[in-house]
Amino acid sequence: MTSSFDLRRGRLRCARLALCAALAGLLGLPAHADDSKTLRIITWADYVPAELISKFKQETGIQVQVTLSNNEEIISKLRATGGAGFDLAQPSQDRIVGAQQEFRIYRPFDLSKVKMEQFVPGLLDTIRKNATLDGKLYGLPYVWGTEGLVYNSKKTSIADYRDLCRPELRGRSAVRLKRPTLMAFALALGTNPFALYNDTKAYTALMEKVGQTLIACKPNFRFFYDNKDQLLNGMRSGEVYAAMMWDSGGWALNRENPDIKFINPRSGAVAWMDTFAMPARGRNEAGVYAWINFVMRPENAAKVGKSIGNFTAAKGADELMDPRLRQQFNETFPEGLKNIKWYPAIPPGLEEIEGGVMDRVKAAN
Repeated sequence: MTSSFDLRRGRLRCARLALCAALAGLLGLPAHADDSKTLRIITWADYVPAELISKFKQETGIQVQVTLSNNEEIISKLRATGGAGFDLAQPSQDRIVGAQQEFRIYRPFDLSKVKMEQFVPGLLDTIRKNATLDGKLYGLPYVWGTEGLVYNSKKTSIADYRDLCRPELRGRSAVRLKRPTLMAFALALGTNPFALYNDTKAYTALMEKVGQTLIACKPNFRFFYDNKDQLLNGMRSGEVYAAMMWDSGGWALNRENPDIKFINPRSGAVAWMDTFAMPARGRNEAGVYAWINFVMRPENAAKVGKSIGNFTAAKGADELMDPRLRQQFNETFPEGLKNIKWYPAIPPGLEEIEGGVMDRVKAAN
């Protein structure tokens, strides 16, 4: 017969075990014996194709769990947990150093565990400039792309971002009300915004000038698009004649309708790069390195590129991509990556300045 003392002792033991499990989760300690068999990735849509998840599990025995997110949510989730909850994150290269300085949510890479020869050297150089802090590298390149201009050549012809504001395009152009648009219009105004990142006063003045330009241009914007389908359908239907757009979407439209062109603007396309980054308190570091080395093999990286519609940082993967996509890239960028502007690391505080400008543009009549 069980005594009341035994029952109380059993309940106390259960309570202690629950507390220990909770503390293990909070402290990032191994809570399960099979952590090495699970890789938790927080990433963007289509960045982790199902066929590669299956192939990786066959090769390593590790199951990949994917959480879809974006830059803001990645930082928010990792900040809330102190860098726990995920083993691998995929923020853009410009969102790593600032977040690390403020919140300490990442850990640096041990490059001796990475097959560095699998990466395109030029893209590695770019990320070394933008994701290095105190001599340690916190990011590795994964997928990259650009934002430029798309237009229907039967309706109009444009060469730079400010052409979206020409009188004949009243009600027929479109942009996102996001920071890439601010950067693009700053370039079109003749100033490199990235060169002012460390001069808050000058940067604020430039953003105010960009904001006034966008407010004056507002009658031309059919809409500020919030998602890719809104813009794709606007271009397909002829509701929109010209827009600022990302490369993969512009090339997709061109394949459907050769009259629709995606171009590198005279001021330069704005280039982004999404990365591999390790949360500070992930539980499967070995799995992270295994996944990076696996997914950057050219044949696997080409599958990622096909899934997203963009090129990857894997050496040799572009040669395995759709020949039509390679042709479109060469048509848009006949000089290669010469006239593009990479996003550098964003210092803390700049996004608040930009947010205020965008709020005023949105509210303007």
